[in-house]
Amino acid sequence: MNTLTPLAKLTIPIGGQVIELQQLDYEAGGMSLLRTRIREKSRFTVFDIDPQSAQLWGEALLRWAQAQAAAMPDAEVSS
Repeated sequence: MNTLTPLAKLTIPIGGQVIELQQLDYEAGGMSLLRTRIREKSRFTVFDIDPQSAQLWGEALLRWAQAQAAAMPDAEVSS
């Protein structure tokens, strides 16, 4: 049986989407994957990504958030 370990759950204020991040470990072993599950009302989008892709995606998200914070000095973004 595969194992899912919850990592984070976010509810987006505009739109109300629920984003869940989970670590996916396969019973047969091998690399762990990051499962991203997005719920929009009754629709679900689920995808699994490898560690390297997760790092690139995370870095891109941080760059964007930091650029937004720089453009709006009153916005607070933690790093």
